[in-house]
This record gives sequence, structure tokens and C-alpha cells, in this order.
Amino acid sequence: MARSSGIVGAGGAGFPTHVKLSAKVDTYIVNAAECEPLLRVDQQLMQKYPEKLITGLQLGMKATGAKRGIIAIKRKYKSAIKKVKQAIKTDSRLEIFLLEDVYPAGDEHVLVYEALGKTIPESGLPLDIGAVVNNVYTLINLADASEGKSIVSRYVTVTGAVKKPVTMDFPIGTSILDTIKAAGGATIDNFEVLINGPMMGSLIDPKKPITKLTSGVIVLPEDHFVIRMKNERISSKVIVTKAACIRCQLCTEVCPRFLLGHQLYPDKVMRGIAWGAPERPEYMTGTFLCVECGACTYYGCPMGLDPCKMMTEVKGQLRVEGLKNTHNRKVLSIHPEREYRKLPVKRLMSRLDLLNYDNECPIRKRKLQIREVSIPLKQHIGDPAIPIVKVGETVKKGVLIGKIPDGSLGAVIHASISGIIRHIGQEIVIEKTK
Repeated sequence: MARSSGIVGAGGAGFPTHVKLSAKVDTYIVNAAECEPLLRVDQQLMQKYPEKLITGLQLGMKATGAKRGIIAIKRKYKSAIKKVKQAIKTDSRLEIFLLEDVYPAGDEHVLVYEALGKTIPESGLPLDIGAVVNNVYTLINLADASEGKSIVSRYVTVTGAVKKPVTMDFPIGTSILDTIKAAGGATIDNFEVLINGPMMGSLIDPKKPITKLTSGVIVLPEDHFVIRMKNERISSKVIVTKAACIRCQLCTEVCPRFLLGHQLYPDKVMRGIAWGAPERPEYMTGTFLCVECGACTYYGCPMGLDPCKMMTEVKGQLRVEGLKNTHNRKVLSIHPEREYRKLPVKRLMSRLDLLNYDNECPIRKRKLQIREVSIPLKQHIGDPAIPIVKVGETVKKGVLIGKIPDGSLGAVIHASISGIIRHIGQEIVIEKTK
């Protein structure tokens, strides 16, 4: 069901859901934190489709044998909590766990520790402690799959410097420009576009398409602080690190994984870069434990440096040199000051200079007609899908157009609109027929 519908993790890296459902666990956790600033889609879908969310959770529990289901949701999502409570009804296996409004509450290791009081091993997965985690949208998709529906569209929050910030359903493969147009267009001439949040999201060419993983499109001025940080070249970041790092350790003190006991020390990495050599080799290999949440960069560093990017760069270089991650400790010691070092989202947004863009983004029906889509063959972890259609072929919305390579990890893809196949490359382009 999940395999044939093409479901992947809709809130993360796109791990194929049918593989995750093949595990056997004790607890199934719904990640309803939606901790990236400015995004609204998950909390809105919990209000719009609470029954589907619970159905998806129950289906996931049935597949994995889980006896306990937990919806981990931020306490501030009061309307969504009310709807979800009503949808749970009399299923005594299900419970709601209330999260604080901190970042990154949705990180799997953080979420599992908060909800279960258990630490996942370094470099480990929730499966290692008998749990599976899926986000809200993934489980709603699972409920749809049980009714024979394939993944051909998704809701996306379009916000920032747009005329009508909105959350709207778009066909997979819709251009980013069309999503902005559907939100009334940009309010400024010179802008850049972020997808999936200001913290862990990335800059994208607005001509590119949305995918199964696109939860947010954020339009910001090209000279905005977040845009400048993400645009700055790594060579410039290294130079500034050598000149300006004051060895204060604040980047490490706010690191969520360090606070869970991981051997991850952003300040040691910065020192190694600034002074030419690390104090100990494991300080550098500890970068394999970094999930690039950005807390060190956007909240910790008082000098405007980018420890997160530095660790990403070091991690990449270690891989090029053939070094592997050897950090896998199972017994971790929680930092005694962890509770006092959590990052309040409002304060984080202030640091990011995003409070002026904290829009409601109500769900609205799309009026804009999408005339063409470019559907990537790879929207997931694993190998790209193999096209099973030809240029010039007419397809109907929902028909299979890409299959999983034999013996590979991957996900199928379907036509998101009815039309004619105009191009097949890394993307399948479909032009809508009248």
C-alpha cells in the first residue's frame, strides 16, 4: 500500500515509508512538532484531517505491531490538539504528548527523548529503542493510500514577502514560481527563495519544482540576514572563522545533540579550523553526528560565524578521505543544564529577523491552473525511479510513470496532472491537455 502509492517521509529526507513500516516496534510516534519557523502546513492539516491522521497512525501501528501510539505535538497548537483528541475517540492505545515551543523539538533524537525519556544511540535510529517516528503528513498520506490514492499533490505553506501568505494544495512538480504566483506574487522585486524552513532549508532556483518533500516556500529579500548566511561562500566563512572565532563554546552549549550526550563539539571544530589542527581527532569525526539543525549558527555564535556550515564541510571532507563514522555509543549522559538551554522559537525568530514574516497562512483552495509539471525521478532516499512512459505519450492523473529499480531502495512516482509527456530526463515533464 505505502509502496504502491509512493509514500516517503514528507517532513524529512524522504525515506521510503514502506521500508519503515516493515519494522517491528513497541511504540509509534507522530512527529507533530513542526518546529521550523514560519511553516504552518502540519498543524493546519491536523485541524483539517484529524481523522485521517489517526487512521494513518493506526495503520502504521498495525503494520509494525506497535502497542502504543503517541502524537507528540506542541502545546501551543491548541486547535489542532482539540481536533486530534476528538479523533482519537476511544482508542486507549493512543495518547497525546505535549511539547514545548522550542527548536528543534522535531529532531528525532530530541523528540524521542522528550516523549519516551529514552536516548537513541549516537548515529542511531528510533528503531534502536523500539520506536518508529513519522510526521503528520506522512500518516495522512498513508490513510489516503488505504483508499487507493497515490501521492500526486501536497499542501505547501507559501509565505514571507508574498502578497497573500497561504497554505495550498499543489500538484507534485509545480514550479516554485507558480506557488508564489498562487500566493499573489512577491511583494518585492529582488528576492531569494528558501524551501522547507529558514533553519534547515536551502536556497532554490524558483524555476525548480516542488516535490513530495516540499513543506514550505519562503520568499525573502536577497539581502536578508538568513539569505546572506546561506549564500556566503565556504572560503569566505573559513577566513572569517580564522579571524573572528573567540573560542567561547556557545555553539556547543546550545547544540541539541551535545545536550543529549553526543560527542559533538562545534567549538572544537571551529578551533581546529581557526588554529590549523584539532586538539583530538575525535573532535573532527564527531561532525558525523551533526544533523545540521543550525542552532549553533543562528542562535549560539555571538560573532555571526557559521559553525554548522563548518561542520558540514569537515564531514564532507572526511568522507572524501574515506573516513567512516565510528561514533555509536549506546549509553549517553544528558547534560545537567539541558532544560535551561532549549531555544525558544520566538526568540530564535527574532535572532533570524523573521518576526515580520510570521504570517497565519490560511489554507485556501487553489484558483491558479497549473499547465505544466516537472516531476523529479528522485524525491527520496535511495535510487531514482525508472521511467515507464515515453515522450509523446498521453497520461492521466494518478497513473504510474516511474518504478523502483529492482532490488533497490526507492519510491514510485505518479503523474500529478493529466497531459502529454514532453520530456524525460532527471525529471518527467507533463504538459496539461485541454
